[in-house]
Amino acid sequence: MTDAKKSDQTRQRILDSGRALVLQHGFSGVGLARILAESGVPKGSFYYYFASKEAFGTAMLADYVEGYLNRVDALIAGPGNAGAKLENFWDAWLSHSTAPGIASACLVVKLGSEIADLSDPMRETLDRGVDALVSRIASLLREGAKDGSVRPFIDPDATARMLYAKWLGAAVLAKLAQSDAPLRMARAETTSQLSPKGDQF
Repeated sequence: MTDAKKSDQTRQRILDSGRALVLQHGFSGVGLARILAESGVPKGSFYYYFASKEAFGTAMLADYVEGYLNRVDALIAGPGNAGAKLENFWDAWLSHSTAPGIASACLVVKLGSEIADLSDPMRETLDRGVDALVSRIASLLREGAKDGSVRPFIDPDATARMLYAKWLGAAVLAKLAQSDAPLRMARAETTSQLSPKGDQF
C-alpha cells in the first residue's frame, strides 16, 4: 500500500470516527482528545490533516454531503419513474429492520442550529449541501410532472424546498418524541401532496 493511500485511509478514519461521535454528542460536546482516541491517531497526525477542530468539522460535513448526494444520485439514476424515485427517497428517511433511516443519521438535524452560530465555514458547507439536495428534488418534481407520476407545481424549486423543510422538521420532532410518528405523518402528507390526481399548486 502506498503512503498516499495510507494517508487517505487515516484521514477518512478520523472523519468517520468523528462523525459517529458528533452524531451522538454534537460538535461542541466532542473534544479533540475524544476524536483522537476513537480514531486511534496521535495529536500530531490530526494536525497533519486538519488545521483546527473547525477545519475538521468543515471537512467532516463536506464528506457527509458528498456521500449523501452520491446516494441520492444513484437513486435518481436507478429504475422507475420520478414519482417512484421520490417515494423511495421519502422511505429512506424512515428506519427499517435492516438499516437506520436518513433521519437518524442526519447531520443537518443534529448540527443545523448549533453550527449556525458557531462556524461560518461549517454552516456554509451544510447550506450548500441542502441547496444541492433541494435542486435534485426539484428536478424530480419537474420530471414527474412530465411523465405523469407527480402532480405539476407552478414553482418546483419552492415546492422542493418546502418539502425538505417539512421532512427536516419532522425529523427534529421525531428526535424529540423518540418516535417515528412525525416522519410517518410527513410520509402520508407528502404522498397526498405529490399525487398526480389533484389540482396544480
